Amino acid sequence: MRFDLTDLRLFSDVVEAGSITHGAERSRLALAAASARIRGMEEEIGSALLVRSRGGVTPTAAGRTLVKHARAMLEQAARLREDLDAYTKGVSGEVRILANTNASTEFLPEALSGFLAEHPNVRIDLEERLSDEIVGLIAEGVADIGIVAGTVDVGPLETYPFRSDRFVVVTPPSHPLAGRGPVDFAEVLAFDFVGLDRSSALQRFLAAKAARLGRSLILRVQLRSFDAVCRLVEAGVGVGVVPHTTAQRVAGTVGLSVVELTDDWAVRDLTLVVRNLDALRPFARDLVESLRAS
Repeated sequence: MRFDLTDLRLFSDVVEAGSITHGAERSRLALAAASARIRGMEEEIGSALLVRSRGGVTPTAAGRTLVKHARAMLEQAARLREDLDAYTKGVSGEVRILANTNASTEFLPEALSGFLAEHPNVRIDLEERLSDEIVGLIAEGVADIGIVAGTVDVGPLETYPFRSDRFVVVTPPSHPLAGRGPVDFAEVLAFDFVGLDRSSALQRFLAAKAARLGRSLILRVQLRSFDAVCRLVEAGVGVGVVPHTTAQRVAGTVGLSVVELTDDWAVRDLTLVVRNLDALRPFARDLVESLRAS
């Protein structure tokens, strides 16, 4: 078989994205070129690799086998490139992190800044995902480090404590919920919401929780950050669900009322997950230790 690393990277990206279009974007290829490469791979092995539908693509049995080996080969190629770069460019390498919304927005910016200052030749690739998605992708070797909610079943992955936080409801001071004691999420669903962008892991999580209650979120507007959510809540557009750390941080500049949630899922112990700490490249292990210490 005459597959090159571009073919393998493309196929891995397409399977992960569930779309040839989005996979091509991740691989920085034109859609026509990406489609031609995948057709060429299927012709080479004489079997379909993807099941195509209006909703996207899913790998066939042959495709699942290919993506498993592709990821292993890409990881080895990355290690080879990074080891050689140490001699020619002084570049130590890249660490890929998958984290849920809370970790990505509230804890990682500060935690990563110190590490990056001490490791000027290391790059960080950070992507936001749902916790259960992160567990599967770390187990498959798609990323080096994951940060997930402590309630998620992580199977055989190695785990290390990271942070603790909880989600709260923020409301305008004049809102009916303002000044109330703890409420459950079902009661909050009666009101208009200011939420995060629909691609946000937290927004998908909250939508799923509402669906389990037979309800849906009444979203007035969707934004890209917790700070923006708080500003729109202050303006009276609706209520929002944000980390307590966010509510504390903006308390001096934004007029909000903070209401605790009684739901068990509102308490968030965040956990670092890796497949095998000893198998990580040295700078990735250093990052795990830095995150634990921070």
